[in-house]
Amino acid sequence: MSPQGIPENGTVAEAGEFGLIRAITQGRRQPASTLLGPGDDAAIVAAPDSRVVATTDVLVQGVHFRLDWSSPEYVGRKAVAVNLADIAAMGATPTSVLVGLACPADTPASVITELTEGMWIEAARAGVGVVGGDMVRADQLVISITALGDLGGRAPVTRSGARPGDVVAVCGRLGWAAAGLAVLGRGFRSPVNVVNAQRCPEPPYEAGPKAADEGATSMIDVSDGLLADLGHIAEASDVGIDVETKRVAIPTRLAEVGSALGSDPLRWVLTGGEDHALAATFPSFVDLPEGWTRIGSVTMPGSGVTVDGKAYDQSGGWEHWR
Repeated sequence: MSPQGIPENGTVAEAGEFGLIRAITQGRRQPASTLLGPGDDAAIVAAPDSRVVATTDVLVQGVHFRLDWSSPEYVGRKAVAVNLADIAAMGATPTSVLVGLACPADTPASVITELTEGMWIEAARAGVGVVGGDMVRADQLVISITALGDLGGRAPVTRSGARPGDVVAVCGRLGWAAAGLAVLGRGFRSPVNVVNAQRCPEPPYEAGPKAADEGATSMIDVSDGLLADLGHIAEASDVGIDVETKRVAIPTRLAEVGSALGSDPLRWVLTGGEDHALAATFPSFVDLPEGWTRIGSVTMPGSGVTVDGKAYDQSGGWEHWR
């Protein structure tokens, strides 16, 4: 038997639903915002602001992750991170996550325990609790996460507040996950720091509320690609956005990987998704918060998203079913 009471090399069917639940919840610590955690019909989470910010994401094996490319722990971390990044992008502080898991009966129980271990690790990094969820049988591994957050008295920072003359800025990594995907797609497993950026993003959770406090007029989580996601701000705000490539830094490591693969690292930065950096607009008279870098400006309505004043001649990012 494993330390968690699950048979060594056993499957989820052998462990049983409630055996798995006990294994992945017992002994876990919760933050003060969790008033009632796993074990009852529903959780109770404090909402001091009286408003709750909520988001959900679904990750499907073979679409959003591959277990031959990533460990279950990294998949679990990624599943939580992509949701908490959305909470931060509203200017809110994440408080808790709920987890839905579906998998075949012959899935090794160790995959689920390692997966949920990763969830707890990422939740702890953000200071939130895993407060409940559900498990069901399915033909493939599917993860659904619902994340909650608290605005702390702030107005939410939506996509619709950008105004002509605002500064466009980003906080967090860009292009690293796309570079990691390119490396994995070629059958390589290094450089490790680039590959791990694809396996597990590192969103700057604290930067979202800080940007809200410092006057951000709009904000978004960069999940599908910088240009694509800036396009959502441009559309919602009825403005144009121009990205200035002279302001976009290309990390040395990405330049090296691009050279080795014969790829343009700037394209990874502009169109690569899954880094879950934050992009925001600020009034031009505001000093950008620490960690934020200016990359462009908000222009007049009707101009769309441009790069150095011109339309970008390639896809701006990822879109399902396209």
